[in-house]
Amino acid sequence: MAMAVIWAVMVGASILCGAATGQGEAVASAALEGAQAGVELCLAMAGVLCLWMGVMEVMRRAGLVRALSRLLRPLLRRLYPDFAQEEAVMEAVSANLSANVLGLGNAATPLGLEAARRMARRTPGVASDGLCMLVVCNTASVQLIPATVAGLRAAAGCRTPFDILPAVWLASAVSVTAGILAAKLFARIWR
Repeated sequence: MAMAVIWAVMVGASILCGAATGQGEAVASAALEGAQAGVELCLAMAGVLCLWMGVMEVMRRAGLVRALSRLLRPLLRRLYPDFAQEEAVMEAVSANLSANVLGLGNAATPLGLEAARRMARRTPGVASDGLCMLVVCNTASVQLIPATVAGLRAAAGCRTPFDILPAVWLASAVSVTAGILAAKLFARIWR
């Protein structure tokens, strides 16, 4: 609701400023160009999203998600000790982590929701420490291949969309480390 009000105020202010300065045609032209660019961007990103969701589905069917889950189990046991013995939860968390590592952005959301749904069965109506950790890790994930950002950059005409890799690696490593430490600290404080 608040975002609707903010957008309405911004659009109204743009129209009023355009009319007051005699730039009404320029405002209308910019609105149409922006709408066209938005549709083009959505179509370009749909292709990238479909590609990576397909890759995740192939990984799942080939058993690679389960293998990755076994590979990540020592790390995941430390992050989610309450769910370490629940195979379905660990597999869902692992799939979500894999999608985030691939930088799938919105494509990782359904996998994260599945993991959260499985975790929430234990404590309905209350966010457990494990569920809070999932939200932190999902939000501040380490991205080895920022596919969504690279797709956006390619759609915008960038010739080298992956030249941001070192900055993405550093920023995501710092943010996920800070998030995990904060979640662990708050889990101990509010016991």
